[in-house]
Amino acid sequence: MTSNSLFGARMVALGTALPDKVLTNQDLEKMVDTSSEWIVERSGIHERRIGGTTAGLAAEAGQIAIERSGIDPQTIDLLILATTTPDRRVPATASTVQELLGLSCGAMDLNAACSGFVYGMIAAHGFINMGHQRVLVIGAETLRRLVDWTDRATCILFADGAGAAIIERTEGPGDLHGWHVNSNGALEEALYCDFDATIQMSGQAIFKNAVLAMEHAARQSLEMADLSPAEIDLVVPHQANVRIVEASCKRLGIPYEKTSMVIHRTGNTSSASIPLALEDAWQAGRVKKGDRLLLVGFGAGMTSAAAVITWDGK
Repeated sequence: MTSNSLFGARMVALGTALPDKVLTNQDLEKMVDTSSEWIVERSGIHERRIGGTTAGLAAEAGQIAIERSGIDPQTIDLLILATTTPDRRVPATASTVQELLGLSCGAMDLNAACSGFVYGMIAAHGFINMGHQRVLVIGAETLRRLVDWTDRATCILFADGAGAAIIERTEGPGDLHGWHVNSNGALEEALYCDFDATIQMSGQAIFKNAVLAMEHAARQSLEMADLSPAEIDLVVPHQANVRIVEASCKRLGIPYEKTSMVIHRTGNTSSASIPLALEDAWQAGRVKKGDRLLLVGFGAGMTSAAAVITWDGK
């Protein structure tokens, strides 16, 4: 995972999936004491998608990534599914996704909350550095199942979706130049969900600490990559709250215009949010081969993660 390695890894394909059902702010106005203006002002969200299973959405996104990459699925050595909403307690939902995709490889769930996709991507580079050829990393969530639909503080935020990436071995150092992962267990009560319960969140504590966690993770990964914030071409942040992203960018000295944001139409999809935002930027032509990207997020735990990568162009 360093520039001295004989080989590294690169992201070669993306795939995403969203449920068909759209839940708008106007729909929520009929369910709880809220307004579309209030939701947009506090979060930036206009609508979100709900429906499906975690395994189903994960498999759909994974299949698209596999098809775009043009690889033989049997050459995938490991499936990492980042999720906080597994379909069952046992076995890992990754095993269900493996069967749906017809893969013959290792499979495991990874729970780092909203930082999960970046955790998984960094782990994939590590597995490849130790000998694997290809790793499929998926972030997938069905957060609607954990939401109290009478709680206006949380039901306006969370939604369902999935995003996947194929990480492949390559000669040389690869596309990952700097990374950082962290967790602060002292803040676990700020956002949690017990078994057979609903999400509990302290919005004020989340906002304050999320901004600091994102800044710290970003600076650590930039330092490892020997880059300044000004040298980043695009920031792909976790899509939790527009105001959190704006504040984090301000502290880093990166213009907000350099971010890829999809929260207005997806809501907070936790581990799926960064690949959803990355795919949107790619589809919109906002990234080109050689661009330096900063992927950064935070989540319950409180976890945080960041990665500086070079876009391969595919």
